[in-house]
Amino acid sequence: MDEVGDMSPALQVKLLRVLQERTFERVGSNKSIEADVRIIAATHRDLEQSIIEGKFREDLFYRLNVFPIEMPPLRDRVEDIPLLINELIRRIEHEKRGSVRLTQAAALSLCQYSWPGNVRELANLVERLAILFPFGVVDVGDLPEKFRSDVPVSETPRISEEMLASVQPVQYQLESEPRLPRGGLDLKEHLSNLEVGYIRQALDDANGVVAQAAKRLGMRRTTLVEKLRKYGLQRSSNPSGL
Repeated sequence: MDEVGDMSPALQVKLLRVLQERTFERVGSNKSIEADVRIIAATHRDLEQSIIEGKFREDLFYRLNVFPIEMPPLRDRVEDIPLLINELIRRIEHEKRGSVRLTQAAALSLCQYSWPGNVRELANLVERLAILFPFGVVDVGDLPEKFRSDVPVSETPRISEEMLASVQPVQYQLESEPRLPRGGLDLKEHLSNLEVGYIRQALDDANGVVAQAAKRLGMRRTTLVEKLRKYGLQRSSNPSGL
């Protein structure tokens, strides 16, 4: 049960009855049903202060507060960020919603962000990157501006030597072996998405100049022009790129 501290007084009474009597009735029914359940409740509010303010029932609090677990905000457990990134990417792959990889520099930059939205904000970012860079590799410069850090990790007091050591073994590099989703994938579509991602990155690096982008990709300019037409990508309006 998420955010129990936001429950209305009427709902608190109903939940307390279920916890005390271990029975409930469905809407529109008079038949009691036994509830053999274990409740895991979470909240971002200070429930003891809510009790003082009359917003949360004290008897319900003590029913729920059998084994409290304090979960510190993400900004206070920086060492978890690379592990969470890996897990969030695995979930996207398992759900066949694409994939993405982060360079170590990008991961370390995320470790220096304050994360006011905690893990939900990190999950949203990973999903956004998977959409923007399908099956691609994200570097610091590809991150939304507020997630970029220009401060060297060694000069950032929030990241200790131990935290940095925990980040380094996590591999986000392109050379790492690609992971095949459990449900398989459309290889032709996957390779096309990968090609589009690299073409876009080459064009960005070359400021839209096709000839320079083709050189970065190790192909002839005419070949790149054909691929731009094939994928419906925009060419540079700069004559030097023609």
